[in-house]
Amino acid sequence: MKPVNLPPQGLTSDVKSLDSLRSAAAKDPKAAIKEAAKQFEAVFMQELMKSMREATMKSGMFDSEGSDMASDMLDTQYATQMSGLPGGLADLIAKQLSRQMGGAEATTSAELTRSLPARFARMPQDIAAPRAPGRQGDFLREHWDAAQVATQETGIPAQFVLAQAAHESAWGQREIRMADGSSSRNLFGIKATGSWTGKVAEITTTEYVGGQPRKVTAKFRAYDSYEDAFRDYARLLKNNDRYADVVRRGQTAEGFAQGLQKAGYATDPAYADKLERIINTTLRLQRAVM
Repeated sequence: MKPVNLPPQGLTSDVKSLDSLRSAAAKDPKAAIKEAAKQFEAVFMQELMKSMREATMKSGMFDSEGSDMASDMLDTQYATQMSGLPGGLADLIAKQLSRQMGGAEATTSAELTRSLPARFARMPQDIAAPRAPGRQGDFLREHWDAAQVATQETGIPAQFVLAQAAHESAWGQREIRMADGSSSRNLFGIKATGSWTGKVAEITTTEYVGGQPRKVTAKFRAYDSYEDAFRDYARLLKNNDRYADVVRRGQTAEGFAQGLQKAGYATDPAYADKLERIINTTLRLQRAVM
């Protein structure tokens, strides 16, 4: 029998992966049952570790939305690594699934789907999707429509645009402030160059000179609304030849992030790597909140 390509190792976290498991059932039912059992064991282990952590380790002193997300991701990684071991829970689940369906040989993709535990079948909606920290989830929801406008102007995916705004503003927590303390609504850290005739916010910021961080005073653009900020950002990328390669290669996370760094959008030598990580986080969060 020809080998069957089962879903990637790890939790079945979206509809595409679950469909892949169903497809595998039609080609090699026995292997599909084994994979389904392994993934359900991983879900069980993740929930178990989560419950233990919350019962024994929540002191409140160092808790934060970011640490909760990191803990969830670490739980998922550990659960995946501990699942599928010989003689473990996955073996028992596989045997039970096989008995329910009258033997693996009689299995069809529909039968496998019906036989999956109900909670496993709901994974795309309420199990495998990461819990979205309130601040980060709120940031995505608040600026999604404005990001779509920027996408229409540049062709760059809205998730990438939001990720850059999140990176520049620390998910809205370190916005550039006016002299009176009010927000400049400048989520992208765009400088107020000589051609800028609008409002200006002057702050102390960090720039990298020769690869070394230095504190400098700089002027940044200020806007009347966040929508104006996203529109101005889109105009900057679309109309400035300096960012032509960003728009051209901006359909992939790597092309977008590397293009911005090469164009000199920021002086941080690690800007592209940091932005790519935020893009991946944004993509995961979007599945949970949008």
